Amino acid sequence: MLLDERIWSLFKRHWPQTLTYWSVFFSFGLCIAFLGPTILDLRCQTQSTLQQITWVFVSQQFFLLVGSSVGGLFKKTLKSSLLALFFCTLIISLVFAVIPLCHHVILLSIAMALAGKAMGVIDTIANLQLVKLYQKDSAIFLQALHFFTGLGALVSPLVADPFLAEDSCVLGANWTTNSSSPRDLQHLRSTLAGHGAALHNISHVRLYTEGVVVTRVSYAFWIMALINCHQQSTPTPSHLLLHASQWEPCRSSSAFHLTVPSGRLITMGNRAFSCSASQLWNSLPPALPVPAAVLALMSHERLLPCSRSSPRLLDADSNRSPAGDTDQGHGSVFSCCNPAKLRDRPATFFIIHSLGGAILFITDGIIGSYAGFVYTYAVSPPLLMGHKMAGCLDSIFWAAITVGRLASMYLSYRYTAPKLLTVSLVGVILVQCLLLIFYTSSVFLFFGTCVLGLCISSVFPSVLAFTEDILEYKGCATTVLVTSASTGEMLLQLLVGSVIHSQGSYSFLLCGTVASFIGFCLFLLLLYIQNIHRSQHTDLSQCTDMKEKPKTGDS
Repeated sequence: MLLDERIWSLFKRHWPQTLTYWSVFFSFGLCIAFLGPTILDLRCQTQSTLQQITWVFVSQQFFLLVGSSVGGLFKKTLKSSLLALFFCTLIISLVFAVIPLCHHVILLSIAMALAGKAMGVIDTIANLQLVKLYQKDSAIFLQALHFFTGLGALVSPLVADPFLAEDSCVLGANWTTNSSSPRDLQHLRSTLAGHGAALHNISHVRLYTEGVVVTRVSYAFWIMALINCHQQSTPTPSHLLLHASQWEPCRSSSAFHLTVPSGRLITMGNRAFSCSASQLWNSLPPALPVPAAVLALMSHERLLPCSRSSPRLLDADSNRSPAGDTDQGHGSVFSCCNPAKLRDRPATFFIIHSLGGAILFITDGIIGSYAGFVYTYAVSPPLLMGHKMAGCLDSIFWAAITVGRLASMYLSYRYTAPKLLTVSLVGVILVQCLLLIFYTSSVFLFFGTCVLGLCISSVFPSVLAFTEDILEYKGCATTVLVTSASTGEMLLQLLVGSVIHSQGSYSFLLCGTVASFIGFCLFLLLLYIQNIHRSQHTDLSQCTDMKEKPKTGDS
């Protein structure tokens, strides 16, 4: 059996919450990957220059960082967390629908800023809630959470591809002789996959800003908005309806409509069902939109006004760990600096936060920079790979990350986080070194890209689960780590881009190798510090027990 009964029972107890958070992260993945492939068509839509449209990338990345930093503010209560998730998923759906109406680069930047902030809040809250639900068993569910990010990131470019312009999408007066070739546009689109960080070496591509706009990219965004609103998300749980004698199915499985049972019903707020409501219930589609899934979860958790008057339906919810409904110190990055919360904390408490954040700063920075510049490296000397073939590298890398996270669900169950992280980080170092050695081999670049994605895929969820376990879920680890990862993905990518621009494409692999070694050294230091931290905690507990024993004897 792949999972033991304890893990399976945990999932069955919390499946409405878990599936909701997973579906929310699918929306997160959709929003991450759509901008790179569609950026040239959006340039046509806004009739802006290439330098102007790349500010859209900056807007999204910066506000994603802001959203990650402040996302912990909504963690104070479960209601505030779920409300934040509801509005953020709704914002993402609305942004997808509104983007085709943004005909100026400033309006598009504002829309992407809103989407970026919503993404950051989703990133922090979903990770926080899963850690609180499962605690020591959270690693496997965090791997699944980030698998859905990769799945959304894979779906988004596939949806956009049929609607991308193969030729110039702004036709000038003499477009028949001077427009850019499809080959140049494909090269430019693949170069811009790195969030607009590499704009050198593309000055020969002529792009019009005045003329007739012939892009069809609007359909891609509307389809993605529909996918976000009609994906197979959390079905409304059948245990929202409890019959006094036996369970009654909430949705009719036959062609007949659901009838209200004649026995006494205990419902959420005693108003969940009536004769008319049963007809509406059967008319609901089997696939609920993500925001509606969040509302269904709020109803299940008795957080909506109409459901406050009745007791919780499931006694199983009372078996949750005490941390599931209480604030264990998590908040925004700024609230974590509250002196009242930091008083009497040992030095190792702060070092563990810093080291965990630094590791994810490095590893997420490696992911962002590799995905952003592997195409630029492939089409440059000495490889000089064809544009079409080089354009597949980014997709292969993200596909490998998605498959790696799927496999890590099982590996996280079988092995501890330190073992999994050791193998992953050593694998990243070996692959980067081999890429340096065989830097003239196109075949090995494809192989190395695939293996690198598999190795680095599990690092973020594993570091998050490991750090929270060290701190016993009492620190600000999730907020600090998510913010650090977002910062690294943005800043390290800009740093690597500037080095490539000044030193050449070979420095791309060298930067990745150096960063991999630094990340592994930080991980070894984290292992050492966590031993000190736990020994100090053990000594403190023993001293506390010794002080309490005389008091017990006196009484």
